[in-house]
Amino acid sequence: MGFARACSVALVGVDGVVVEVQADLEPGLAAFTLVGLPDKTLVESRDRVRAAVVNSGAAWPQKKLTVGLSPASVPKSGAGFDLAVAAAVLGAAEVVDPAAIADLVLIGELGLDGRVRPVRGILPAVLAAADAGYRNVVVPQQCAAEAMLVPDVRVLGVRSLRQLIAVLTDGEVPEEEAPGPQGRPDPMLAGLVVPGAGLGTGISRNRPGEGGAADFPDLSDVAGQHGARRALEVAATGGHHLFLSGPPGAGKTMLAERIPWILPPLSRQDSLEVTAVHSVAGILPPGEPLVVRPPYCAPHHSATMQSLVGGGAGVPRPGAVSLAHRGVLFLDEAAEFSTKALDALRQPLESGHVVIARAAGVVRLPAGFLMVLAANPCPCGRHTLLGAGCECPASVIRRYQARLSGPLLDRVDLRVEVEPVTRSDLLGRGGRGEATAAVADRVREARERAAARLADTPWRLNAEVPGHELRTRWQSAPGALAQAERDLERGLLTARGLDRVLRVAWTVADLRGRDRPEALDVAVALELRTGIARGAALAMGAGS
Repeated sequence: MGFARACSVALVGVDGVVVEVQADLEPGLAAFTLVGLPDKTLVESRDRVRAAVVNSGAAWPQKKLTVGLSPASVPKSGAGFDLAVAAAVLGAAEVVDPAAIADLVLIGELGLDGRVRPVRGILPAVLAAADAGYRNVVVPQQCAAEAMLVPDVRVLGVRSLRQLIAVLTDGEVPEEEAPGPQGRPDPMLAGLVVPGAGLGTGISRNRPGEGGAADFPDLSDVAGQHGARRALEVAATGGHHLFLSGPPGAGKTMLAERIPWILPPLSRQDSLEVTAVHSVAGILPPGEPLVVRPPYCAPHHSATMQSLVGGGAGVPRPGAVSLAHRGVLFLDEAAEFSTKALDALRQPLESGHVVIARAAGVVRLPAGFLMVLAANPCPCGRHTLLGAGCECPASVIRRYQARLSGPLLDRVDLRVEVEPVTRSDLLGRGGRGEATAAVADRVREARERAAARLADTPWRLNAEVPGHELRTRWQSAPGALAQAERDLERGLLTARGLDRVLRVAWTVADLRGRDRPEALDVAVALELRTGIARGAALAMGAGS
Protein backbone atom coordinates (compact mmCIF):
# COMPACT_ATOMS: atom_id res chain seq x y z
CA MET A 1 0.00 0.00 0.00
CA GLY A 2 1.27 3.48 -0.91
CA PHE A 3 0.16 6.87 0.32
CA ALA A 4 1.24 10.42 -0.52
CA ARG A 5 -0.15 13.91 -0.29
CA ALA A 6 0.35 17.26 -1.97
CA CYS A 7 -1.47 20.56 -1.76
CA SER A 8 -3.40 22.82 -4.08
CA VAL A 9 -5.80 25.74 -3.66
CA ALA A 10 -9.57 25.98 -4.17
CA LEU A 11 -10.83 29.46 -5.04
CA VAL A 12 -14.17 30.71 -3.77
CA GLY A 13 -14.57 34.06 -5.45
CA VAL A 14 -11.22 35.77 -4.91
CA ASP A 15 -10.51 33.98 -1.63
CA GLY A 16 -8.57 30.74 -1.55
CA VAL A 17 -8.61 27.64 0.64
CA VAL A 18 -5.62 25.30 0.73
CA VAL A 19 -6.74 21.79 -0.24
CA GLU A 20 -4.79 18.67 0.68
CA VAL A 21 -4.72 16.20 -2.22
CA GLN A 22 -4.29 12.68 -0.83
CA ALA A 23 -3.55 9.63 -2.99
CA ASP A 24 -3.94 6.09 -1.66
CA LEU A 25 -2.93 2.89 -3.52
CA GLU A 26 -4.29 -0.49 -2.44
CA PRO A 27 -4.17 -3.97 -3.95
CA GLY A 28 -7.19 -4.71 -6.06
CA LEU A 29 -8.79 -4.16 -9.43
CA ALA A 30 -7.27 -1.13 -11.18
CA ALA A 31 -9.61 1.82 -10.70
CA PHE A 32 -9.37 5.58 -10.16
CA THR A 33 -11.81 7.17 -7.69
CA LEU A 34 -11.87 10.92 -7.00
CA VAL A 35 -13.73 12.16 -3.91
CA GLY A 36 -14.05 15.47 -2.07
CA LEU A 37 -16.88 17.44 -3.73
CA PRO A 38 -15.30 17.92 -7.19
CA ASP A 39 -17.19 19.55 -10.05
CA LYS A 40 -17.50 18.15 -13.57
CA THR A 41 -14.23 19.67 -14.76
CA LEU A 42 -12.36 18.26 -11.81
CA VAL A 43 -13.91 14.79 -12.20
CA GLU A 44 -12.57 14.70 -15.76
CA SER A 45 -9.05 15.20 -14.37
CA ARG A 46 -8.85 11.44 -13.88
CA ASP A 47 -8.43 10.91 -17.62
CA ARG A 48 -6.18 13.94 -18.07
CA VAL A 49 -3.84 12.93 -15.25
CA ARG A 50 -3.61 9.29 -16.37
CA ALA A 51 -2.75 10.24 -19.96
CA ALA A 52 -0.29 12.94 -18.83
CA VAL A 53 1.58 10.55 -16.51
CA VAL A 54 1.87 7.86 -19.17
CA ASN A 55 2.94 10.30 -21.91
CA SER A 56 5.53 11.77 -19.54
CA GLY A 57 7.35 8.43 -19.40
CA ALA A 58 6.16 7.29 -15.96
CA ALA A 59 4.30 4.05 -15.26
CA TRP A 60 0.68 4.30 -14.18
CA PRO A 61 0.05 2.20 -11.04
CA GLN A 62 -2.18 -0.79 -11.82
CA LYS A 63 -3.87 -0.81 -8.42
CA LYS A 64 -6.98 0.55 -6.76
CA LEU A 65 -6.35 4.31 -6.59
CA THR A 66 -8.34 6.71 -4.43
CA VAL A 67 -7.66 10.45 -4.52
CA GLY A 68 -9.29 12.56 -1.83
CA LEU A 69 -9.57 16.33 -1.71
CA SER A 70 -9.66 17.62 1.84
CA PRO A 71 -11.51 19.43 3.35
CA ALA A 72 -14.32 17.56 1.65
CA SER A 73 -16.95 20.18 2.54
CA VAL A 74 -15.35 22.90 0.35
CA PRO A 75 -16.54 22.90 -3.30
CA LYS A 76 -13.69 22.39 -5.76
CA SER A 77 -13.86 23.47 -9.36
CA GLY A 78 -11.61 23.90 -12.35
CA ALA A 79 -8.62 22.11 -13.80
CA GLY A 80 -6.03 23.73 -11.53
CA PHE A 81 -5.84 20.59 -9.34
CA ASP A 82 -4.40 18.38 -12.11
CA LEU A 83 -0.76 18.98 -11.22
CA ALA A 84 -1.32 18.28 -7.52
CA VAL A 85 -3.27 15.09 -8.28
CA ALA A 86 -0.53 13.84 -10.59
CA ALA A 87 2.18 14.59 -8.00
CA ALA A 88 0.24 12.81 -5.25
CA VAL A 89 -0.30 9.74 -7.46
CA LEU A 90 3.39 9.63 -8.40
CA GLY A 91 4.30 9.99 -4.74
CA ALA A 92 2.03 7.10 -3.74
CA ALA A 93 3.60 5.00 -6.52
CA GLU A 94 7.07 5.99 -5.19
CA VAL A 95 8.09 7.50 -8.52
CA VAL A 96 8.93 10.63 -6.52
CA ASP A 97 9.70 10.95 -2.82
CA PRO A 98 6.40 11.50 -0.92
CA ALA A 99 8.24 13.71 1.59
CA ALA A 100 9.35 16.05 -1.23
CA ILE A 101 5.76 16.92 -2.16
CA ALA A 102 4.09 16.82 1.25
CA ASP A 103 4.31 20.59 1.79
CA LEU A 104 4.38 21.60 -1.87
CA VAL A 105 1.51 23.63 -3.34
CA LEU A 106 0.94 22.73 -6.99
CA ILE A 107 -1.41 24.62 -9.30
CA GLY A 108 -1.88 23.91 -12.99
CA GLU A 109 -3.82 22.04 -15.64
CA LEU A 110 -2.35 19.04 -17.45
CA GLY A 111 -2.67 18.34 -21.15
CA LEU A 112 -2.87 14.78 -22.37
CA ASP A 113 0.74 15.08 -23.58
CA GLY A 114 1.96 16.08 -20.12
CA ARG A 115 2.36 19.78 -20.77
CA VAL A 116 1.30 22.10 -17.95
CA ARG A 117 -1.29 24.64 -19.03
CA PRO A 118 -1.80 27.95 -17.19
CA VAL A 119 -4.98 28.55 -15.23
CA ARG A 120 -6.79 31.63 -13.98
CA GLY A 121 -6.57 32.87 -10.40
CA ILE A 122 -2.87 32.14 -9.79
CA LEU A 123 -2.29 35.29 -7.72
CA PRO A 124 -5.16 34.82 -5.21
CA ALA A 125 -4.30 31.12 -5.00
CA VAL A 126 -0.65 31.80 -4.12
CA LEU A 127 -1.72 34.53 -1.69
CA ALA A 128 -3.95 31.99 0.08
CA ALA A 129 -1.10 29.48 0.21
CA ALA A 130 1.26 32.08 1.66
CA ASP A 131 -1.31 33.10 4.28
CA ALA A 132 -1.62 29.43 5.27
CA GLY A 133 2.14 29.22 5.84
CA TYR A 134 3.26 27.45 2.65
CA ARG A 135 6.45 28.78 1.07
CA ASN A 136 7.04 26.50 -1.96
CA VAL A 137 4.72 26.74 -4.95
CA VAL A 138 4.77 25.09 -8.37
CA VAL A 139 2.85 26.85 -11.14
CA PRO A 140 2.80 26.84 -14.96
CA GLN A 141 5.81 28.69 -16.31
CA GLN A 142 3.57 31.21 -18.11
CA CYS A 143 2.09 32.22 -14.72
CA ALA A 144 5.34 32.33 -12.76
CA ALA A 145 5.64 36.13 -12.98
CA GLU A 146 2.15 36.51 -11.51
CA ALA A 147 2.95 34.10 -8.66
CA MET A 148 6.20 35.92 -7.89
CA LEU A 149 4.24 39.02 -6.94
CA VAL A 150 3.60 37.35 -3.57
CA PRO A 151 6.53 38.03 -1.22
CA ASP A 152 8.39 35.34 0.73
CA VAL A 153 7.28 32.52 -1.57
CA ARG A 154 9.63 30.39 -3.69
CA VAL A 155 8.04 29.82 -7.08
CA LEU A 156 8.95 27.06 -9.53
CA GLY A 157 7.57 27.47 -13.04
CA VAL A 158 7.33 24.28 -15.13
CA ARG A 159 6.19 23.70 -18.70
CA SER A 160 5.55 19.96 -18.37
CA LEU A 161 5.06 17.14 -15.94
CA ARG A 162 8.37 15.68 -17.17
CA GLN A 163 10.19 18.77 -15.90
CA LEU A 164 8.48 18.50 -12.50
CA ILE A 165 9.43 14.83 -12.15
CA ALA A 166 13.03 15.65 -13.03
CA VAL A 167 13.18 18.42 -10.41
CA LEU A 168 11.68 16.18 -7.71
CA THR A 169 14.00 13.26 -8.52
CA ASP A 170 17.15 15.43 -8.94
CA GLY A 171 17.36 14.38 -12.59
CA GLU A 172 18.27 16.35 -15.66
CA VAL A 173 15.48 18.79 -16.48
CA PRO A 174 14.45 18.29 -20.11
CA GLU A 175 14.06 21.21 -22.48
CA GLU A 176 10.57 21.62 -23.85
CA GLU A 177 9.92 22.46 -27.47
CA ALA A 178 8.85 25.95 -28.45
CA PRO A 179 5.07 26.37 -28.30
CA GLY A 180 4.73 27.21 -31.97
CA PRO A 181 6.16 29.08 -34.95
CA GLN A 182 8.06 32.26 -34.19
CA GLY A 183 5.82 35.31 -33.98
CA ARG A 184 2.63 33.40 -33.23
CA PRO A 185 0.93 33.56 -29.81
CA ASP A 186 1.50 30.77 -27.36
CA PRO A 187 -1.52 28.42 -27.66
CA MET A 188 -1.05 27.46 -24.02
CA LEU A 189 -2.24 30.95 -23.04
CA ALA A 190 -5.65 30.43 -24.61
CA GLY A 191 -7.35 29.65 -21.31
CA LEU A 192 -6.06 32.67 -19.43
CA VAL A 193 -8.19 35.31 -21.15
CA VAL A 194 -11.88 34.47 -21.36
CA PRO A 195 -13.67 36.11 -24.31
CA GLY A 196 -16.55 38.27 -23.12
CA ALA A 197 -15.48 38.14 -19.47
CA GLY A 198 -15.24 41.91 -19.13
CA LEU A 199 -12.26 42.94 -21.24
CA GLY A 200 -12.59 45.33 -24.14
CA THR A 201 -12.90 48.71 -22.49
CA GLY A 202 -10.68 50.23 -25.15
CA ILE A 203 -8.51 52.03 -22.58
CA SER A 204 -4.73 51.72 -22.94
CA ARG A 205 -2.74 50.63 -19.88
CA ASN A 206 0.24 52.88 -20.68
CA ARG A 207 0.87 55.94 -18.59
CA PRO A 208 0.98 59.37 -20.23
CA GLY A 209 4.30 60.01 -21.92
CA GLU A 210 5.26 56.32 -22.19
CA GLY A 211 5.65 54.42 -25.41
CA GLY A 212 2.45 53.49 -27.16
CA ALA A 213 0.45 56.37 -25.69
CA ALA A 214 -0.40 58.03 -28.99
CA ASP A 215 -4.05 57.15 -28.49
CA PHE A 216 -4.03 58.33 -24.90
CA PRO A 217 -7.42 59.96 -24.09
CA ASP A 218 -6.41 63.44 -22.95
CA LEU A 219 -8.67 65.93 -21.22
CA SER A 220 -7.48 68.63 -23.61
CA ASP A 221 -9.45 66.84 -26.33
CA VAL A 222 -12.71 67.80 -24.60
CA ALA A 223 -14.11 71.05 -25.98
CA GLY A 224 -15.57 73.41 -23.40
CA GLN A 225 -17.41 71.79 -20.46
CA HIS A 226 -15.50 73.76 -17.83
CA GLY A 227 -18.02 72.96 -15.10
CA ALA A 228 -18.04 69.25 -15.88
CA ARG A 229 -14.23 69.17 -15.96
CA ARG A 230 -14.11 70.69 -12.47
CA ALA A 231 -16.60 68.06 -11.28
CA LEU A 232 -14.35 65.34 -12.72
CA GLU A 233 -11.43 66.74 -10.75
CA VAL A 234 -13.44 66.74 -7.52
CA ALA A 235 -14.69 63.20 -8.17
CA ALA A 236 -11.20 61.87 -8.83
CA THR A 237 -9.74 63.61 -5.77
CA GLY A 238 -12.25 62.50 -3.18
CA GLY A 239 -13.64 59.31 -4.75
CA HIS A 240 -17.09 60.87 -5.16
CA HIS A 241 -19.70 59.31 -7.44
CA LEU A 242 -20.73 61.46 -10.39
CA PHE A 243 -23.88 61.87 -12.49
CA LEU A 244 -23.57 63.60 -15.86
CA SER A 245 -26.85 64.66 -17.45
CA GLY A 246 -27.10 66.36 -20.82
CA PRO A 247 -28.09 66.08 -24.47
CA PRO A 248 -26.44 63.64 -26.88
CA GLY A 249 -23.07 64.72 -28.25
CA ALA A 250 -22.22 67.03 -25.37
CA GLY A 251 -19.17 64.95 -24.33
CA LYS A 252 -20.39 62.88 -21.38
CA THR A 253 -18.68 59.70 -22.55
CA MET A 254 -15.47 61.53 -23.45
CA LEU A 255 -15.31 62.98 -19.95
CA ALA A 256 -15.90 59.64 -18.25
CA GLU A 257 -13.26 57.83 -20.31
CA ARG A 258 -10.63 60.29 -19.13
CA ILE A 259 -11.21 59.87 -15.39
CA PRO A 260 -8.90 56.82 -14.98
CA TRP A 261 -6.00 58.86 -16.32
CA ILE A 262 -6.32 61.63 -13.75
CA LEU A 263 -6.45 59.10 -10.92
CA PRO A 264 -3.11 58.31 -9.24
CA PRO A 265 -1.48 54.93 -10.00
CA LEU A 266 -2.54 52.09 -7.75
CA SER A 267 -0.58 51.39 -4.60
CA ARG A 268 1.10 48.01 -4.23
CA GLN A 269 -1.72 46.62 -2.08
CA ASP A 270 -4.41 47.95 -4.40
CA SER A 271 -2.58 46.52 -7.41
CA LEU A 272 -2.58 43.07 -5.82
CA GLU A 273 -6.31 43.33 -5.05
CA VAL A 274 -7.19 44.41 -8.59
CA THR A 275 -4.88 41.86 -10.19
CA ALA A 276 -6.42 39.06 -8.10
CA VAL A 277 -9.93 39.95 -9.28
CA HIS A 278 -8.88 40.26 -12.91
CA SER A 279 -6.96 36.99 -12.75
CA VAL A 280 -9.99 35.10 -11.43
CA ALA A 281 -12.26 36.73 -14.02
CA GLY A 282 -9.92 35.82 -16.88
CA ILE A 283 -9.23 39.36 -18.10
CA LEU A 284 -5.60 39.68 -17.01
CA PRO A 285 -3.64 40.21 -20.26
CA PRO A 286 -0.74 37.79 -20.77
CA GLY A 287 2.59 39.46 -20.17
CA GLU A 288 1.10 41.98 -17.70
CA PRO A 289 1.08 40.15 -14.36
CA LEU A 290 0.35 43.27 -12.30
CA VAL A 291 -2.34 45.90 -12.91
CA VAL A 292 -0.84 49.27 -11.99
CA ARG A 293 -3.47 51.65 -13.38
CA PRO A 294 -7.03 52.08 -12.06
CA PRO A 295 -9.32 49.83 -14.12
CA TYR A 296 -12.17 51.15 -16.24
CA CYS A 297 -15.30 49.09 -16.83
CA ALA A 298 -18.17 50.27 -19.03
CA PRO A 299 -20.87 47.59 -19.41
CA HIS A 300 -23.61 47.96 -22.01
CA HIS A 301 -27.00 49.15 -20.79
CA SER A 302 -28.46 45.69 -21.51
CA ALA A 303 -26.32 44.22 -18.70
CA THR A 304 -28.17 42.03 -16.22
CA MET A 305 -28.03 42.35 -12.45
CA GLN A 306 -25.77 39.27 -12.25
CA SER A 307 -23.29 40.74 -14.75
CA LEU A 308 -23.11 43.96 -12.72
CA VAL A 309 -22.79 42.68 -9.16
CA GLY A 310 -21.58 39.13 -9.88
CA GLY A 311 -23.16 35.72 -9.95
CA GLY A 312 -23.63 32.90 -12.43
CA ALA A 313 -24.09 29.16 -12.15
CA GLY A 314 -22.23 27.39 -9.35
CA VAL A 315 -19.75 29.51 -7.42
CA PRO A 316 -20.48 33.21 -8.11
CA ARG A 317 -18.00 35.02 -10.32
CA PRO A 318 -16.95 38.71 -10.20
CA GLY A 319 -19.23 41.22 -11.89
CA ALA A 320 -18.62 44.70 -13.27
CA VAL A 321 -18.53 46.28 -9.79
CA SER A 322 -15.63 44.00 -8.86
CA LEU A 323 -13.83 44.39 -12.18
CA ALA A 324 -13.94 48.15 -11.54
CA HIS A 325 -12.53 47.80 -8.01
CA ARG A 326 -10.17 50.73 -7.24
CA GLY A 327 -11.15 52.20 -10.60
CA VAL A 328 -14.11 53.59 -12.52
CA LEU A 329 -17.47 51.99 -13.30
CA PHE A 330 -19.10 53.96 -16.12
CA LEU A 331 -22.80 53.39 -16.83
CA ASP A 332 -23.55 55.17 -20.09
CA GLU A 333 -27.22 55.64 -20.96
CA ALA A 334 -27.93 54.91 -17.30
CA ALA A 335 -31.69 55.42 -17.70
CA GLU A 336 -31.75 52.49 -20.15
CA PHE A 337 -30.44 50.03 -17.53
CA SER A 338 -33.06 47.93 -15.78
CA THR A 339 -34.23 49.40 -12.49
CA LYS A 340 -33.49 46.11 -10.73
CA ALA A 341 -29.88 46.14 -11.95
CA LEU A 342 -29.31 49.75 -10.93
CA ASP A 343 -30.80 49.32 -7.47
CA ALA A 344 -28.51 46.35 -6.90
CA LEU A 345 -25.64 48.85 -6.87
CA ARG A 346 -26.90 50.64 -3.77
CA GLN A 347 -25.34 48.25 -1.26
CA PRO A 348 -21.83 48.06 -2.80
CA LEU A 349 -21.84 51.85 -3.16
CA GLU A 350 -22.09 52.10 0.62
CA SER A 351 -20.02 49.14 1.79
CA GLY A 352 -17.30 48.85 -0.86
CA HIS A 353 -17.91 45.13 -1.30
CA VAL A 354 -20.66 42.79 -2.46
CA VAL A 355 -21.79 39.56 -0.78
CA ILE A 356 -23.41 37.02 -3.10
CA ALA A 357 -25.20 33.99 -1.66
CA ARG A 358 -25.80 30.95 -3.86
CA ALA A 359 -26.47 27.29 -3.22
CA ALA A 360 -22.80 26.52 -3.90
CA GLY A 361 -21.62 29.00 -1.29
CA VAL A 362 -21.39 32.61 -0.16
CA VAL A 363 -18.79 34.83 -1.81
CA ARG A 364 -17.56 38.25 -0.68
CA LEU A 365 -16.09 40.24 -3.56
CA PRO A 366 -14.37 43.64 -3.40
CA ALA A 367 -16.33 46.49 -5.00
CA GLY A 368 -14.73 49.80 -4.07
CA PHE A 369 -15.26 51.77 -7.26
CA LEU A 370 -15.96 55.30 -8.44
CA MET A 371 -19.32 55.26 -10.25
CA VAL A 372 -20.04 57.62 -13.13
CA LEU A 373 -23.57 57.77 -14.51
CA ALA A 374 -24.44 59.44 -17.81
CA ALA A 375 -27.97 59.95 -19.10
CA ASN A 376 -30.01 62.06 -21.49
CA PRO A 377 -32.71 64.32 -20.02
CA CYS A 378 -35.48 62.57 -22.00
CA PRO A 379 -35.86 59.73 -24.54
CA CYS A 380 -35.11 62.04 -27.49
CA GLY A 381 -32.38 63.89 -25.58
CA ARG A 382 -33.52 67.40 -26.55
CA HIS A 383 -35.57 68.29 -23.48
CA THR A 384 -33.12 70.85 -22.08
CA LEU A 385 -32.27 72.45 -25.44
CA LEU A 386 -34.00 75.69 -26.32
CA GLY A 387 -35.78 75.49 -29.65
CA ALA A 388 -34.62 71.93 -30.30
CA GLY A 389 -38.12 70.59 -30.79
CA CYS A 390 -38.46 68.04 -27.98
CA GLU A 391 -41.82 66.33 -28.47
CA CYS A 392 -41.65 64.00 -25.47
CA PRO A 393 -44.81 64.33 -23.31
CA ALA A 394 -44.24 65.44 -19.72
CA SER A 395 -45.41 62.06 -18.41
CA VAL A 396 -42.86 60.26 -20.61
CA ILE A 397 -40.07 62.53 -19.39
CA ARG A 398 -41.04 61.90 -15.75
CA ARG A 399 -41.08 58.13 -16.25
CA TYR A 400 -37.75 58.24 -18.07
CA GLN A 401 -36.04 60.23 -15.35
CA ALA A 402 -37.65 58.11 -12.62
CA ARG A 403 -35.72 55.06 -13.84
CA LEU A 404 -32.85 56.38 -11.72
CA SER A 405 -34.36 55.87 -8.28
CA GLY A 406 -34.12 58.41 -5.49
CA PRO A 407 -32.17 56.09 -3.15
CA LEU A 408 -29.57 55.48 -5.89
CA LEU A 409 -29.16 59.17 -6.73
CA ASP A 410 -28.95 59.98 -3.01
CA ARG A 411 -25.68 58.04 -3.01
CA VAL A 412 -24.29 60.17 -5.85
CA ASP A 413 -22.29 63.12 -4.53
CA LEU A 414 -21.95 65.18 -7.72
CA ARG A 415 -24.71 65.98 -10.22
CA VAL A 416 -23.67 68.02 -13.22
CA GLU A 417 -25.64 69.35 -16.18
CA VAL A 418 -23.46 68.96 -19.27
CA GLU A 419 -24.32 71.81 -21.61
CA PRO A 420 -24.14 71.58 -25.43
CA VAL A 421 -20.77 72.55 -26.84
CA THR A 422 -20.70 76.06 -28.23
CA ARG A 423 -19.24 76.92 -31.63
CA SER A 424 -16.35 78.87 -30.14
CA ASP A 425 -15.39 75.97 -27.86
CA LEU A 426 -15.67 73.40 -30.64
CA LEU A 427 -13.52 75.44 -33.04
CA GLY A 428 -10.95 76.17 -30.36
CA ARG A 429 -11.59 79.89 -30.17
CA GLY A 430 -12.13 79.69 -26.43
CA GLY A 431 -8.75 78.05 -25.93
CA ARG A 432 -7.95 74.42 -25.24
CA GLY A 433 -8.64 73.02 -21.82
CA GLU A 434 -5.98 71.73 -19.47
CA ALA A 435 -4.20 68.51 -20.31
CA THR A 436 -4.66 65.40 -18.23
CA ALA A 437 -1.15 65.64 -16.75
CA ALA A 438 -1.84 69.03 -15.15
CA VAL A 439 -5.14 67.91 -13.64
CA ALA A 440 -3.59 64.63 -12.45
CA ASP A 441 -0.89 66.58 -10.59
CA ARG A 442 -3.50 68.61 -8.70
CA VAL A 443 -5.47 65.47 -7.89
CA ARG A 444 -2.32 63.79 -6.56
CA GLU A 445 -1.39 66.77 -4.38
CA ALA A 446 -4.91 67.05 -2.98
CA ARG A 447 -5.00 63.33 -2.24
CA GLU A 448 -1.69 63.58 -0.41
CA ARG A 449 -3.15 66.38 1.70
CA ALA A 450 -6.19 64.25 2.55
CA ALA A 451 -4.00 61.20 3.25
CA ALA A 452 -1.94 63.17 5.77
CA ARG A 453 -5.13 64.22 7.55
CA LEU A 454 -6.57 60.70 7.52
CA ALA A 455 -3.37 58.98 8.64
CA ASP A 456 -3.89 56.36 11.38
CA THR A 457 -7.56 56.00 10.38
CA PRO A 458 -9.24 53.24 8.34
CA TRP A 459 -10.15 55.75 5.61
CA ARG A 460 -8.11 56.97 2.67
CA LEU A 461 -10.49 59.20 0.71
CA ASN A 462 -12.91 61.89 1.78
CA ALA A 463 -15.81 59.90 0.31
CA GLU A 464 -15.12 57.10 2.82
CA VAL A 465 -15.17 59.22 6.00
CA PRO A 466 -18.41 58.87 8.03
CA GLY A 467 -20.42 62.03 8.47
CA HIS A 468 -20.25 61.79 12.25
CA GLU A 469 -16.45 62.08 12.10
CA LEU A 470 -16.69 65.12 9.83
CA ARG A 471 -19.12 66.83 12.20
CA THR A 472 -17.13 66.13 15.37
CA ARG A 473 -13.51 65.24 14.69
CA TRP A 474 -12.82 67.42 11.65
CA GLN A 475 -15.10 70.41 11.85
CA SER A 476 -15.66 73.07 9.20
CA ALA A 477 -15.01 76.75 9.72
CA PRO A 478 -17.56 78.53 11.96
CA GLY A 479 -20.72 79.32 10.01
CA ALA A 480 -19.60 77.41 6.92
CA LEU A 481 -22.58 75.03 7.07
CA ALA A 482 -25.29 77.67 7.42
CA GLN A 483 -26.58 77.30 3.84
CA ALA A 484 -26.43 73.50 4.01
CA GLU A 485 -28.40 73.48 7.25
CA ARG A 486 -31.08 75.67 5.66
CA ASP A 487 -31.32 73.28 2.71
CA LEU A 488 -31.73 70.39 5.14
CA GLU A 489 -34.60 72.16 6.90
CA ARG A 490 -36.27 72.96 3.56
CA GLY A 491 -36.08 69.31 2.47
CA LEU A 492 -33.59 69.92 -0.33
CA LEU A 493 -31.08 67.67 1.44
CA THR A 494 -31.44 64.41 3.33
CA ALA A 495 -29.29 63.53 6.32
CA ARG A 496 -27.16 61.35 4.04
CA GLY A 497 -27.04 64.23 1.57
CA LEU A 498 -25.70 66.60 4.22
CA ASP A 499 -22.93 64.15 5.08
CA ARG A 500 -22.02 63.88 1.42
CA VAL A 501 -21.95 67.66 1.06
CA LEU A 502 -19.46 67.74 3.93
CA ARG A 503 -17.27 65.16 2.20
CA VAL A 504 -17.29 67.10 -1.06
CA ALA A 505 -16.55 70.33 0.81
CA TRP A 506 -13.44 68.74 2.31
CA THR A 507 -12.36 67.65 -1.17
CA VAL A 508 -12.85 71.17 -2.52
CA ALA A 509 -10.84 72.52 0.41
CA ASP A 510 -8.04 70.04 -0.32
CA LEU A 511 -7.94 71.17 -3.96
CA ARG A 512 -7.77 74.80 -2.84
CA GLY A 513 -5.06 74.05 -0.26
CA ARG A 514 -7.25 74.94 2.74
CA ASP A 515 -6.90 73.41 6.20
CA ARG A 516 -10.67 73.06 6.57
CA PRO A 517 -13.80 73.87 4.53
CA GLU A 518 -15.02 77.44 4.47
CA ALA A 519 -18.42 78.77 3.45
CA LEU A 520 -17.29 79.02 -0.17
CA ASP A 521 -16.19 75.36 -0.22
CA VAL A 522 -19.55 74.27 1.18
CA ALA A 523 -21.34 76.43 -1.42
CA VAL A 524 -19.40 74.68 -4.20
CA ALA A 525 -20.29 71.30 -2.69
CA LEU A 526 -23.97 72.25 -2.50
CA GLU A 527 -23.95 73.37 -6.11
CA LEU A 528 -22.36 70.12 -7.21
CA ARG A 529 -24.69 68.06 -5.03
CA THR A 530 -28.04 69.66 -5.83
CA GLY A 531 -27.36 70.85 -9.35
CA ILE A 532 -28.73 74.27 -8.39
CA ALA A 533 -26.44 77.05 -9.63
CA ARG A 534 -25.21 79.22 -6.76
CA GLY A 535 -22.36 81.01 -8.55
CA ALA A 536 -19.72 79.32 -6.44
CA ALA A 537 -18.16 76.71 -8.74
CA LEU A 538 -15.76 79.20 -10.32
CA ALA A 539 -14.20 79.79 -6.91
CA MET A 540 -12.47 76.42 -6.90
CA GLY A 541 -9.41 77.84 -8.60
CA ALA A 542 -9.01 74.69 -10.71
CA GLY A 543 -8.47 76.48 -13.96
CA SER A 544 -9.40 74.74 -17.17
